[in-house]
Amino acid sequence: MTALSVNLNKIALIRNSRDTRSPDVPGHAQLCIDAGADGITVHPRPDQRHIRASDCRELAAMLTVEFNIEGNPFAGPRRSDRAGVDDYPGFLPLVRETRPAQCTLVPDGDAQLTSDHGFDLTRDGERLAPLIAELKGLGIRVSLFMDPEPAQLALAAEVGADRIELYTESYARAFATGDDSAAVLGRFRAAAEAALDAGLGVNAGHDLNLENLPSFCAAIPELLEVSIGHALTVDALRLGLAETVHAYQRALGKD
Repeated sequence: MTALSVNLNKIALIRNSRDTRSPDVPGHAQLCIDAGADGITVHPRPDQRHIRASDCRELAAMLTVEFNIEGNPFAGPRRSDRAGVDDYPGFLPLVRETRPAQCTLVPDGDAQLTSDHGFDLTRDGERLAPLIAELKGLGIRVSLFMDPEPAQLALAAEVGADRIELYTESYARAFATGDDSAAVLGRFRAAAEAALDAGLGVNAGHDLNLENLPSFCAAIPELLEVSIGHALTVDALRLGLAETVHAYQRALGKD
């Protein structure tokens, strides 16, 4: 069955709008775990606009389910400009310190509102390979955030990744508009097959929600994990967090 990893970025974003610990990130992680989430995902950016380095440390100390840290492996250290907020140590130093079960590498930057493209491994593969090898040497599973392009996914195996995470915004957009969604879903199926043929595990994430998730999982039954944050947080405003986790697990075909 496909694992549900709950992304807590938006919980941290609400907290950061005030000088407070509320809503508490580890506390909400525990609520998700108690409701049946299979994992917790965070994406600490250098500007610490939502998840902070301190959140990663606290989560690493308390989690009893899989911890997945996402981010740009080339992001360096940065001083915090907010009182009481630790400096950002750099993505790889933070991962070395916290040792998550999985590290999802994402080619993002400060100018992006959210992650909006996957790696181009014809350009970035040589730089990524030694970093992936280091992370795997620490016992961390490595996933690469990728567009649904079969030729690129074969390269992901060559640079040493264990898994890829399919960037699913184009599927979510097509599903919402009804604009050739079957053809778009077919492209994701072909991409997943290319990844599987290369010996990679397949994860997925970005704009997946209660409506579009069942069709995506049906098309890719080998899907190992989905990471969902924005839509899940929005649904939790209406349903409550525990019931929302239950609803997403049902959408994944679980009781």
